[in-house]
Amino acid sequence: MDLRIFTEPQQGATYDTLLTVAKATEDLGFDAFFRSDHYLKMGSVDGLPGPTDAWITLAGLARETKRIKLGTLMTAGTFRLPGVLAIQVAQVDQMSGGRVELGLGAGWFEEEHKAYGIPFPKEKFGRLEEQLAIVTGLWATEPGKTFDFHGKFYDLTDSPALPKPAQSKVPVLIGGHGATRTPRLAARYADEFNIPFASIEDTERQFARVRAAAEQAGRGADALTYSNALVVCVGKDDAEVARRAAAIGREVDDLRANGLAGSPAEVVDKIGRYAEAGVQRVYLQLLDLHDLDHLELISTEVQSRLP
Repeated sequence: MDLRIFTEPQQGATYDTLLTVAKATEDLGFDAFFRSDHYLKMGSVDGLPGPTDAWITLAGLARETKRIKLGTLMTAGTFRLPGVLAIQVAQVDQMSGGRVELGLGAGWFEEEHKAYGIPFPKEKFGRLEEQLAIVTGLWATEPGKTFDFHGKFYDLTDSPALPKPAQSKVPVLIGGHGATRTPRLAARYADEFNIPFASIEDTERQFARVRAAAEQAGRGADALTYSNALVVCVGKDDAEVARRAAAIGREVDDLRANGLAGSPAEVVDKIGRYAEAGVQRVYLQLLDLHDLDHLELISTEVQSRLP
């Protein structure tokens, strides 16, 4: 079971804070550091000092870390043209020595688009499908050849399809709860399927849909990695769990029911139940980015006990 650290910087974090967490992620033996791609806070937090850009952040971290994977859950397809995104991700992959993974989604948070003047199209899923075709197509084009794409939303002619990533294939993550189109898209383009913040039962149900779609597409269900993203709140005792829950404005009972919360033993047990449902990788949503003791506890008392 891979454990990855997943942050939500739009809730309030500087680049320096993210760098500190990423370095701790690497030092404590976690597999990867991922971040969301949002420009506006959510909920009652103040969001200060303001948003940071996902791919600018990852470019910086690419030069400051050595081992961990770096990526997004999920890059919003509404934020970036697919040709530009392909260049950005390829460059950051080069800067990291081949450690980047691209999570790409349709984009959903209309308020942040209004706040920063970003168009919010009605037809987002069709755009996402074309974006995936373009980004992966550009990377797969042989050097010296050109790439063309003529779709409903995007049109590329005689693209040199450069630069190339350091990796021969950048892993692509697709996720969501959609019952039909999402599994089909994952079966065609994804190396990893992620279902965010889902119960064990919903996780098992959605994975079955994706596995069936992959088989139908001729890839085989095991060609994909299957993952979940869950909020984490671990404490040595009930008082520490309660303190950490209060720090992120959540109730302990809610976190226990809908996330990974409680003692290390409780969290290890619940991760084991997710593993039985087919989860191979968990993104731990870490909401208090200043509590590095929390990360250390998860590393020493949770990660160390997982197979």
